[in-house]
Amino acid sequence: MDATAHIGFVAASYAAGIVVVAALIAWVALDYRIQRRNLSELETQGLTRRSAATRESAAQAAREDA
Repeated sequence: MDATAHIGFVAASYAAGIVVVAALIAWVALDYRIQRRNLSELETQGLTRRSAATRESAAQAAREDA
């Protein structure tokens, strides 16, 4: 069996795989930037995450630790 008979298919498969992986990386990077921008806009509006410690609760925890 001649290996060079299928080289076009193999090359096209690798090229398609590389294009798909590159597109997924670009999509994730773009989505990350969009989500970071959305979070910063919400924080400038005064909204915080529930898991984020407020200044008062952080000060109270510091007093309890001392």
